[in-house]
Amino acid sequence: MQTLLLLTAYIKPYRKEAFVNYFCLLATLGLTLIVPQLIRQAIDQGLTGGDRQFFINIALLMLGLALVRGLLGFWLRYLTEWLAQRIAYDLRNQLYDKYQTLSFTFHDHAHTGDLMSRATSDTDQVVRFIGSGLVDLANIAILLVASLAIMFAASPRLTVLALLPIPVLVAVTVRFGFGQRILSKRAQDQMGVLSTTLQENLTGVRVVKAFAREAHEIDKFNIQNRIYLGHRLAITRSWAGTFPLMNFLIATSTAIILWFGGQDVMAGQLTIGTLVAFNAYVLLLTLPVARLGFLVNLLSGAVASADRLFEILNRPSAVQEAPSAVALDTVRGEVRFEHVEFAYGDISGVPNAAREVLHGLSFEARPDQVIALMGPTGSGKTTVTSLIPRFYDVTGGCITLDGIDIRGMTLDSLRRQIGIVLQDTFLFSTSIRQNIAYSNRQTPLEDIIAAARAARAHDFIMELPDGYDTRIGERGVTLSGGQRQRVAIARALLKNPRILILDDSLSNVDTETEFLIQQALAVLMKGRTTFVI
Repeated sequence: MQTLLLLTAYIKPYRKEAFVNYFCLLATLGLTLIVPQLIRQAIDQGLTGGDRQFFINIALLMLGLALVRGLLGFWLRYLTEWLAQRIAYDLRNQLYDKYQTLSFTFHDHAHTGDLMSRATSDTDQVVRFIGSGLVDLANIAILLVASLAIMFAASPRLTVLALLPIPVLVAVTVRFGFGQRILSKRAQDQMGVLSTTLQENLTGVRVVKAFAREAHEIDKFNIQNRIYLGHRLAITRSWAGTFPLMNFLIATSTAIILWFGGQDVMAGQLTIGTLVAFNAYVLLLTLPVARLGFLVNLLSGAVASADRLFEILNRPSAVQEAPSAVALDTVRGEVRFEHVEFAYGDISGVPNAAREVLHGLSFEARPDQVIALMGPTGSGKTTVTSLIPRFYDVTGGCITLDGIDIRGMTLDSLRRQIGIVLQDTFLFSTSIRQNIAYSNRQTPLEDIIAAARAARAHDFIMELPDGYDTRIGERGVTLSGGQRQRVAIARALLKNPRILILDDSLSNVDTETEFLIQQALAVLMKGRTTFVI
């Protein structure tokens, strides 16, 4: 119920559309409930009473009601889907925004495929419920109450008899719903595993082919796919076993009405028209109650998916911006580590003492200085530079910039002062121009060219088919390793940062290019605080 309340909160921004939507629902239901009464009058007064004109009038009236119901049905379905798609839009945006704000600690542990599954498959599950499930549930509830009230007014005895199978139906449905939620959660979690397997394979396809491991990858995907198939078949078996029982209980109710109602007609206690209308109300309930199992299944899947979405949306970031954080304008670039301690934590950001990397680290870096971090792999060099832009937060001591603790600065303004060329060069699958100008898409072309010249990237860019407008493949795969690094260096230089971090950024360039870039960097490092790994 808590999950459903969280979901319905997303409807609040669209109260007006929701009001019109449910007005159409009520109006449609009202017209639907009138039809059996018109049938009753047509039989009792038109056919039995021999009033031909009255019978014709009822037929014309029912035709007019059908037309109005059709118009209302159009708006009901349109607004229902409109609301669902708007909520899906909001959910995806909110989830994507959350992905951007979560710290490196979270992304170190999360699987990309699973995060993609939550933003696509899980969101679709929720939308299907909001789009049709909520309206159908409201439809069933209102139709059930209204129909039973009308039936009770016509014949209390017959209504009570018709209700005898209902408690069993409710018990079956509730049991089915609880089981479906567990099964749906397992299926959605496995879909995340399946998506992760697929994403890793597509990302590492060159490694797979280089080591001739296609058969292994096919088997690995097949195993995960078979597990997902098992979960989906378990859901199907549960649904298939419950649905016939529901139909049987509904048929039992109909049989009771016909048996006892028929005797009342023969005894003169009930008119034929009333019995037909009574049975029509039961038939009106048949379709929605038959859909009850489907809706419980839909509800279970939506709640399981919503739980996965809110697991992300409600997760606090391990790196928090203080409410009193100040925005930096200009800085000198004096960086000081004061007895810094750091230990990597779990996905929630809780530090693990067994994974302590830094202990009591103190040093100072001033503008126009180059700080070289040297040491074997895993000694914590990248960790030191990752603490400066607060990709992670220190677990002890503090880091100051111009004498101010960096935890008292806004993350955006802090990171705008820092230019980074990471060891793992990442480029977006857009044009080279857009990659270099990533920090500011409005940057003039001449500034982009100047940064590319400084990074010794201009010459090879001009040899490409469309120059700076050449689109590169995913992760810059159409460029060589050295070319990707030079574009990444140009991207960092264009930002014109006060603090420059070069994480083994010349590892993939040849000796001549490395010499040329170092000459350019020697000029660009002047006045900046530079960290070189």
